[in-house]
Amino acid sequence: MANDNNYSLGPVPISARKGMLSLTMVMLGLTFFSASMWTGGTLGTGLSFNDFMLAVLLGNLILGIYTSCLGYIGAKTGLSTHLLARYSFGTRGSWLPSLLLGGTQVGWFGVGVAMFAIPVHKATGLDTNLLIIISGLLMTATVYFGIAALMILSAIAVPAIALFGSFSALTAIESIGGLEGLNALIPNDPMPFSTALVLVVGSFISAGTLTADFVRFGKKPMGAVFITMIAFFIGNSLMFIFGAAGAAATGQSDISEVMIAQGLLIPAIIILGLNIWTTNDNALYASGLGFSNITGLPSRYLSIFNGIIGTLCALWLYNNFVGWLTFLSAAIPPIGGIIIADYLRNRDKYKDFSTAKFSNINWAAILGVAIGVAAGHLLPGIVPINAVFAGAISYLILDSLLTRFISHSDSTQEITNEQYK
Repeated sequence: MANDNNYSLGPVPISARKGMLSLTMVMLGLTFFSASMWTGGTLGTGLSFNDFMLAVLLGNLILGIYTSCLGYIGAKTGLSTHLLARYSFGTRGSWLPSLLLGGTQVGWFGVGVAMFAIPVHKATGLDTNLLIIISGLLMTATVYFGIAALMILSAIAVPAIALFGSFSALTAIESIGGLEGLNALIPNDPMPFSTALVLVVGSFISAGTLTADFVRFGKKPMGAVFITMIAFFIGNSLMFIFGAAGAAATGQSDISEVMIAQGLLIPAIIILGLNIWTTNDNALYASGLGFSNITGLPSRYLSIFNGIIGTLCALWLYNNFVGWLTFLSAAIPPIGGIIIADYLRNRDKYKDFSTAKFSNINWAAILGVAIGVAAGHLLPGIVPINAVFAGAISYLILDSLLTRFISHSDSTQEITNEQYK
């Protein structure tokens, strides 16, 4: 693992930790994503202005609190989400969250590639498939260099997206009569508020569960909390507002498409490319860590393979985007809830990863995910919140029962990290 700059199979050492500004840019680069603008446009046309703002702020506050908990744990331990999952799921049990989380990030990558290629095709006439291949391969190439590349790319992209996006959104709002015009808009097809919250939280619950993968490079746990809250509560909310403003003024949700409608073709393509690129590289980086936990192979090579797969499947993923969001809103949150619950109950065992001992498969965690998914679908209320709490609570109960009555079963045979490697 000496040459593994991604620290995919161990904690990030203190000497490799990064400053708050650079990690804030990386996390904002993650949340500055066209998918959030697209969802923002859907919300903006389905809710009144006040309900829209409430849904966006409340939903992203929920996301911020959830991801901040995971970010704190990641920075405290220096471990990725997938290595943290070994404590609660077991060594091989952690393959389930790694597969779910890593697989969804490959999917998000493919959606992002298509989100770049399709509007550029409409604006320039260039072949969509050619654009998908070229952009997908370029985005895949940069992730090879790990967190350092993410920091450089985000430092360029985040200020550019914020400045040009704000200018375009303000121009769009002014074209419909400013805030008074927005307030006066009445949805033709009103959306239930609970559905709006599900869309806000579901739009980033998958990537949010992987927060530890990035902020584990932070020097202080509370700094990681601050970084994460900025990224999700402020950064992601800004993307929803951009999408709603564009949809209200031009019928387009993505700020780049709004800019094209405003006659800003070249800046629009640049901003769109940077927007997608930062989030996609974060997605591939996280997916590589997930599959590295399963295979024991270096994450950078797995990230490249995942990028190729995501590129080939880009159009299919794009065309099934709404179903993808619905799936994520219930299937991913229990994993983060279980990781948080286990850490809060067993902080001492997280102090030294090199000597830690794990069960092979902890069926309490596996069942906790299943119960969380079922609760998200069946219980009234907000799907992701139901899934997080149901997963966490059921895990704590089941794990206590299993530890008490079947502590010597084959499924809880202890193996160390060194034995696993």
